[in-house]
Amino acid sequence: MRITPDAVADQHEWVRERDAVVVALVNATRADLGERFDTEVDEVTPEQYRRAVDEVFADGDRAVNVAALVAVLRDLDVAGDYPGFVVDELLGRELAGIIAGNQPLRLLGEATFHYADVAIEGAEAAVEGTGESAAVDEGDPAGLDDLDAALAAGFQTRLPGWDWREGENPFAVDP
Repeated sequence: MRITPDAVADQHEWVRERDAVVVALVNATRADLGERFDTEVDEVTPEQYRRAVDEVFADGDRAVNVAALVAVLRDLDVAGDYPGFVVDELLGRELAGIIAGNQPLRLLGEATFHYADVAIEGAEAAVEGTGESAAVDEGDPAGLDDLDAALAAGFQTRLPGWDWREGENPFAVDP
């Protein structure tokens, strides 16, 4: 694999065009997390998602890393179930963290990755009618579901909609 500026641009476009799947998974994940934590969480629109993708890829240092992980996960298929599970989980978690941003968002993105990865099957209904699938088909690479979960976890963490992220942080010190 060779990562060039053109390769990064290609991955940017692929991630942008994955909006139907990723936004459905973001919103399913947010709904489940909101219910678990007894809070209202705003849904994400395809436009918000695409703007956030553009923002991530506008940062060249972040973009090259995101593009490389996206490319690997799009093509990753490991013979046998368990070895592939370990590799794609590791790569997916890292991708979610990079997309989410600096700490503490990075850690939240990584943690949410595992939640979104398990929730992919439940998001299938949310994608109906879009022509896209949130579930991996028999012929798809094993890393594709982890890629979708990573994109959903990273962008859902990065995007506004959580009340605790709105307003001033009460722990900030004013020197």
